[in-house]
Amino acid sequence: MKLIGSSTSPYVCKARLVLLEKNIPHVYAIDPPSEPTSQVYSVNPLGRIPALILDDGTCVFDSPVIAEYADTLNDTPILIPRHDALARMRVKRGEALADGIMDSAIVVRMERIRPSEKQEQGNIDMHNLAVTRALVHIADQLGQRKWCEGDNITLADLALVSALAYLDLRQPERDWRGTHPNLAAWFGHLSTRPSVQTSLAG
Repeated sequence: MKLIGSSTSPYVCKARLVLLEKNIPHVYAIDPPSEPTSQVYSVNPLGRIPALILDDGTCVFDSPVIAEYADTLNDTPILIPRHDALARMRVKRGEALADGIMDSAIVVRMERIRPSEKQEQGNIDMHNLAVTRALVHIADQLGQRKWCEGDNITLADLALVSALAYLDLRQPERDWRGTHPNLAAWFGHLSTRPSVQTSLAG
């Protein structure tokens, strides 16, 4: 199978982390849809990444669907609980919260690259505040635990790593480590994993 993505997309980072954590053989192709020769549009009508092309040509998108599909391919590790509805909800909720951070950070990024006279400061402020509130909530819920949910790594952890790494890339002025030292320690712990090191390297 082949994962199509870009080196800066947090959603691609999340999908790639899932494949790497589960040791699923795949080819990683950097092919951003912003390039006129991108093949993304031929496999995903939305023209968005990540897109996972299976061996039979089927295209899987977007990152939550890729993660759900990939998690069924083997049991090492199980990233989304399968038989405990409440535990599953909590992991998926954690993913949704991290994805929301990515969503808002991308809105801010897109506003900031517009000409200054066309930027909507109210939109920037609203989405920055959403990120701030989400980080406070996550840090409070995490406490000093090793994992976001349960006793092992889950999709919630991989999604949050991707979101925080994207904040480092696009909002380096946001001192989330200083504000939330427990998140900083958690991120440092996760960053030692080979999957995270590979994915964050681009």
